[in-house]
Amino acid sequence: MFMTKLKIFCDGGARGNPGPAAAGAVIQNSAGATLATVAKFLGTATNNQAEYAAVILGIQKALEFKPDELEIFLDSKLAVEQISGRWKIKDLELKKLVEKAHVGLAKIPKWKIDHIVRAKNKTADQLVNQVLDSRGFRKSAFFRG
Repeated sequence: MFMTKLKIFCDGGARGNPGPAAAGAVIQNSAGATLATVAKFLGTATNNQAEYAAVILGIQKALEFKPDELEIFLDSKLAVEQISGRWKIKDLELKKLVEKAHVGLAKIPKWKIDHIVRAKNKTADQLVNQVLDSRGFRKSAFFRG
């Protein structure tokens, strides 16, 4: 029996907190080849909301490939721990996003979510920045230094 194992690298970000936000995800097969990328402008959101939205976006795209197993990677420790169920969620908006992620995850027989360092999540981060830059939300307008 053929098993489909996928990896998702997710990132979300906001320029300002809250501020203009975007989410991005990279879908890879088990060999590390990129199957798809997806990115979306979210409007105004917090950094945390954008991270959770990226997970949802990635899961939705991954479901198109009908995976038997899914491994999700992101550089937000908070999102990883809350989506995995290890940490409590006090924020109502984040709780709603986690529930939405779990609706998608329920369609996948086996999944796990892991924290990675930002340096290992560059492609997803680039997707987020491309979306925000293309909308005129330049980093320099929000971050000086």
